[in-house]
Amino acid sequence: MRENTASVVYDYLRDKIASLGYELYDVEYVKKLNGMNLTVFIDKDSAPITIDDCQAVHERVDVWLDELNPTHDAPYYLNVSSVGLDRPIKTDKDYMRNIGKVVDVRLYTPVDGTKEYTSTLMSFSPDEVTLESKTLERKNVALCRLHIDF
Repeated sequence: MRENTASVVYDYLRDKIASLGYELYDVEYVKKLNGMNLTVFIDKDSAPITIDDCQAVHERVDVWLDELNPTHDAPYYLNVSSVGLDRPIKTDKDYMRNIGKVVDVRLYTPVDGTKEYTSTLMSFSPDEVTLESKTLERKNVALCRLHIDF
């Protein structure tokens, strides 16, 4: 039910959140220490997400979810969050947004003896991810995210 709840909420909110000027990135419905949590992850192209953005979207989403009742009256905590710097790069839009940036890539199976690469993302296609150092099969990419230096 958890996975189904998240996908039902995603489908219901995607266009509604877009009408507010945001992109619905993902929805997560998971049990945490305080109980069930429904987290709506938002993004926008024009600027970083702020706490004010999250609050504005939360107020609207709360009303919409009352109408939908996705948990059939089971209690949950609603969270609205930015996707953060360490978000996975999954979609073509994500890859496009990160061309020219250094990314960390983890593979399902090793290529040339390694399962992890850190390199500049040069291009992508439905079948491949091209880094400055290597071209990889996209279906072998377990995780790709922006590299963060501390």
